[in-house]
Amino acid sequence: MNQNGACIVQRDFTVLLETDHPGFESARDCLGRFAELIKSPAGFHTYRITPLSLWNAAAGGSRPEDILGMLRSMSRWELPLSLELEIGEQMSRYGLLRLDRAPDEHDRLLLSSSSARPGLLLKLLGDKKRAFQLRFKEDSPDSLTFPAKWRGAMKQELIRMGYPVLDQAGYHPGQALPLQLAFSSGAGGFMLRPYQQAAVEAFAGSEGEGGGGSGVIVLPCGAGKTIVGLAAMERLQCETLILTSNVTSVRQWIHEIGAKTTLPRESVGEYTGLNKQITPVTVSTYQILTHRDRAGNDFKHMRLFGERDWGLIIYDEVHLLPAPVFRATAEIQATRRLGLTATLVREDGCEQDVFSLIGPKRYELPWKALEEQGFIAEVDCSEVRIPLPDSLKDSYLKAASREKHRIAAENPRKLEVIRRLLARHEGSGILIIGQYLEQLRLIAEELGVPLIAGNTPQEERVQLFRQFRQGEIPVLVVSKVANFAVDLPDASVAIQISGSFGSRQEEAQRLGRILRPKADGRTAHFYTIVSEATSEQDFARKRQLFLIEQGYQYGIVLEQEETGHDRVSLSPFRRTSVHA
Repeated sequence: MNQNGACIVQRDFTVLLETDHPGFESARDCLGRFAELIKSPAGFHTYRITPLSLWNAAAGGSRPEDILGMLRSMSRWELPLSLELEIGEQMSRYGLLRLDRAPDEHDRLLLSSSSARPGLLLKLLGDKKRAFQLRFKEDSPDSLTFPAKWRGAMKQELIRMGYPVLDQAGYHPGQALPLQLAFSSGAGGFMLRPYQQAAVEAFAGSEGEGGGGSGVIVLPCGAGKTIVGLAAMERLQCETLILTSNVTSVRQWIHEIGAKTTLPRESVGEYTGLNKQITPVTVSTYQILTHRDRAGNDFKHMRLFGERDWGLIIYDEVHLLPAPVFRATAEIQATRRLGLTATLVREDGCEQDVFSLIGPKRYELPWKALEEQGFIAEVDCSEVRIPLPDSLKDSYLKAASREKHRIAAENPRKLEVIRRLLARHEGSGILIIGQYLEQLRLIAEELGVPLIAGNTPQEERVQLFRQFRQGEIPVLVVSKVANFAVDLPDASVAIQISGSFGSRQEEAQRLGRILRPKADGRTAHFYTIVSEATSEQDFARKRQLFLIEQGYQYGIVLEQEETGHDRVSLSPFRRTSVHA
């Protein structure tokens, strides 16, 4: 107990963190290891300790006494006994159930429970065993074998019961594929950064003991997750299937493989709607895998998982993994799996499926830590609040909730704010990002700048992105297609004008578009324009949670109305520095 502590730890597994406390930043960094930020009002941020957050901490090597020690050092009062017991219970569950190869049975697996919990398997799987009594084989009260093809389904079922499985059944090597990273020096060269090397070691380093070979690496946009993937390929020396979010990302992966490895170009294939190449390293999209001619038909491209003897599957932007790919992944648990993401947040609540089917979080580095080391750009975040015009207020009040959000998002006053921000940052690479195509088209036309949306042909996208990188086009209007895996190193300003409701994932990805370090070391700027006193403002608060958890602060910029004019003045700002 520490009466001057920064936190109040509550019986319902929530932790209140005082934002004005001198120990705020240190406590925030500690809580981020085993808790999730759920609310961030001024004064106190609210974190929740969940079973999944504790299992990830356990998978990373933390012990209950480590977490309890941190909580005691930060808490003003004694910890609730029920919370102490629950932390011990949940963390002990990771590793309590273990999966191994069944002795002398190559097509069966052995599931066993610790002798510390006699009868646990019978309790958990009694009904299942009766339903599948011909396929289960009970070796003892605390172990049983089952067909290897059920490996993923069994892990999913047990984690839903609250018991994650420590999978030590190992992986088949896949078809060998010799390759090396093509390190170079001088301008444009690259070497593995220390954290990238640490991430690869965390993923594959303990594989001989059954602990490596599957899991998720969490690094900010711009931190080189692709290079971590390439280093994992070099480490494992096997044929690899890479799944990512869109065709632009597919081609960026292919370019990076060609530029940074010794693989010949003919060994790397694109499997998309435009090309169907299957080679020793094949790069595809989630969209093509989940494409089908009509509802109810099979996903015919899902066969890509079995087209070659893959030794590694890389899931880029793993937080986007769609349900059909989860189902396919459950069936290929003998193949090593690497998930790459900037945030494990999923708006559909399927984080447990990522944990059980891809693997636990193996490595994570806080965004601010990389910023301090100069590996990603420093970013100034601002929320610009403007009122709805009087002409829209009545429509807004009468509208249904979803329509309210759209009316607020398409506030026509946003255009004038955009003009002023463009003038403020003239000469910078600027992205204007939004949700609604009609709004984006209008703004692109009014400003006379290009628009990239879902219906923009791929070759035109490539050309526009190239011109933007080279400074020929200083401003781009982009839809959700630019949320993910678009490499725009010179983008230094992002203006977000509308988004997908309260999506924390989307907020983080959009800020990520401007995180590449700038050649001149300048600060990047991330603006979100919201309609004040509307649902959009409430959603903005939810969207910001993940980034606030990472240490970013949003300044609030308010409208200043000038006499006789109905417009926003952004010079000087009326800015309040706040956490949310």
